[in-house]
Amino acid sequence: MRVLLVMDPFIAVPPRHYGGIERVIADLADALVDRGHQVTLWSGPGSGTKATLEAFGEQGEWTRWSNIRNTLTLGARFIRDEGRFEIVHNFGRLAYLAPVLRWNLPKVQTYMRTVNPENMRKAARLGARRLHYTAVSAAIRDTGTPGGGDWSVVYNCADPARYTFQRDTDSTTAPLVFLGRLDRCKGPHTAIAIAKRLNRRLIIAGNVSPVAEEQRFFAEEVAPRIDGSLVTYVGPVDDAQKNALLGGAAAMLMPIDWEEPFPVVLPESLLCGTPVISFRRGGVPEGIDHGRTGFVVDTVEQMADAVRCLPRIDRTACRADAERRFSGRAVTDAYETLYHRLIDAGRNGHD
Repeated sequence: MRVLLVMDPFIAVPPRHYGGIERVIADLADALVDRGHQVTLWSGPGSGTKATLEAFGEQGEWTRWSNIRNTLTLGARFIRDEGRFEIVHNFGRLAYLAPVLRWNLPKVQTYMRTVNPENMRKAARLGARRLHYTAVSAAIRDTGTPGGGDWSVVYNCADPARYTFQRDTDSTTAPLVFLGRLDRCKGPHTAIAIAKRLNRRLIIAGNVSPVAEEQRFFAEEVAPRIDGSLVTYVGPVDDAQKNALLGGAAAMLMPIDWEEPFPVVLPESLLCGTPVISFRRGGVPEGIDHGRTGFVVDTVEQMADAVRCLPRIDRTACRADAERRFSGRAVTDAYETLYHRLIDAGRNGHD
């Protein structure tokens, strides 16, 4: 197949540190090329996958004007390249597909965030044809389906070869870990409270948001509680550091305070054999087999109790479940099957 993948240029594909969506796109692009498909990637400068890169926009730029400019840039490219691709898979803004909504070209729009169903209605009013939506969890799909359209769920993936299974990490003495953007909604302050309640070591990794409100949150509610002994902050981590951090942890805590779509760090943790303990929000519970690969809880007290129950978890089951459900192969299989179905429908005269 001749496949076009599209992503916002804000972060390079793949990312060096933060950027779960960009990591998934990179893994998908590489896997599709390995399977013999002709893959082109439209993304930000500095990207580097096995696909043919045609860069646009600027890294780190996210303004109203840059979004308009990027949309116009891609619109011109679509017109220039009409007939070049058999399917377009967009991970960026739905507006990027506006110039080709009416075209007899199969299009996939993937959502890795909460969906505004009014966007589906707008696309329909604009005469969208052969447009299929996917979401990274059923929870996210359900935010979009009121707007109509055809939907399916394809979870985020992680490459098993990139993460080392650590069978012998001691669940009673190894540190807990928090890995993610250090925003209030992610709950690093709650992870610290749980660590102090249990007197368990906690390692925090991730980037501090450039948003002023989140910087104040970090300065006032996280940084003062980092003592370098019970609670340690190691900053952003790359793939190798993440592998070591997750593999050496008793569990990853996800005390999220928002409808988290489906974080890539979840399968990454499970591939290391490290169970995940999360609040029951968004799509995260869909990735945890409660009592087998982690625990889904509702309160701080329940999360603390779950940490005490970690000896019940078989780390081998964590790795096996992640390989079966969330490996790059599993996710690429799902998208490849969808591509074939949408292309074949057009050949058979069906929108």
